[in-house]
Amino acid sequence: MTTTIGMVAGEPSGDLLASRVITGLHQASSDLHCQGIGGPAMDAAGFEAWHPMHALTVFGYVDALKRLPGLLRTYGDVKRRWLAEPPSVFVGVDAPDFNLKLELQLRQAGTPTVHFVGPSIWAWRYERIHKIREAVSHMLVLFPFEEDLYRKEGIPVTYVGHPLADAIPMQPDRQAARRRLGLDDTARVLAILPGSRSSEIRILAPRFLQAAQQLRQRDPGLVCIVPMVNAQRRQEFDAILAQYPVPGLRCVTADDLTTAGSAPVAWTALEASDAVLVASGTATLEAALFKRPMVISYYLSPWMRRIMAWKSGQQRPYLPWVGLPNVLLRDFAVPELLQDDATPDKLAEATWAALTDEAHAARIHTRFAAMHHDLTRDTASLAARAILDVAHGST
Repeated sequence: MTTTIGMVAGEPSGDLLASRVITGLHQASSDLHCQGIGGPAMDAAGFEAWHPMHALTVFGYVDALKRLPGLLRTYGDVKRRWLAEPPSVFVGVDAPDFNLKLELQLRQAGTPTVHFVGPSIWAWRYERIHKIREAVSHMLVLFPFEEDLYRKEGIPVTYVGHPLADAIPMQPDRQAARRRLGLDDTARVLAILPGSRSSEIRILAPRFLQAAQQLRQRDPGLVCIVPMVNAQRRQEFDAILAQYPVPGLRCVTADDLTTAGSAPVAWTALEASDAVLVASGTATLEAALFKRPMVISYYLSPWMRRIMAWKSGQQRPYLPWVGLPNVLLRDFAVPELLQDDATPDKLAEATWAALTDEAHAARIHTRFAAMHHDLTRDTASLAARAILDVAHGST
């Protein structure tokens, strides 16, 4: 009998996670079919997409309101299909606003549900734990501390590690990455990652570029590498770069690499770098797995801060740290310059220290290597086994 797995992923990071789980599922079971909402990586892994991933991808509250009718149509369609022909199990990959609502409907109708990537209740809106308990049959979490959190709340949970820890080499090869970018082995290289969203580039790129201008004054030989996820983001960044020119800066996409490869262009930039100036988000974890000293920054407009405070009922996160490396290490291992501290002067000063303090770089390398080991598991196999156990009623 074929095991049918419903699955929804709503962003590129979820598409990558889900594709690896789908591969693990097919390795664990030869008679299996995955269907729902997904992206190109899931399609390549043998997924039947009823709707493309970008149907759910929104950037901020304004975009969500504009696209609400389409989101509701997509939600209604997949819910109708799965209520009419229930899958063996439903797996929601991240996208908690969409998936937890769908999981609740399906579970109440008798379909077991798995949620992969725990919402950051440890930082914002812990009260969501009650909705999770009602909607989710089994949680799959990426970080070790999350397992204790959900177990304490009586929610079945499996720590599966973070797939980035498997994908990123334990020993980065800086020279090889520089060859792919056509860089001199002896150059001092700063990777600048101002975010993958249009709003992040608009707000953070001017601050980051002004900081880079100051760094170039300190070291005229400094090379700045700015990876861009696609041509649209590069065009947006180039328009800001024209206002704040930085000699020696290279904005790169995958087409600019001198050798072909499957690794994201941001990984090549991180691997080639001596230090990183990065927007808070998944890229901070990637930089840590490449063992690079970094400065984490973010800025929300007053309007966005008011919306977040209204939605969460909080003025600030529960934890004192924002960047994932600091959250995982439970320490300000690397600087976080947020809001009013995210000035070009402060960013330049902290980034110069990251570039030049060799003792700090050595300490960071040791701590990030230990973190890398902690996060390394056979994520695809562990997640697949847990999902199939739920599908077959073994948990």
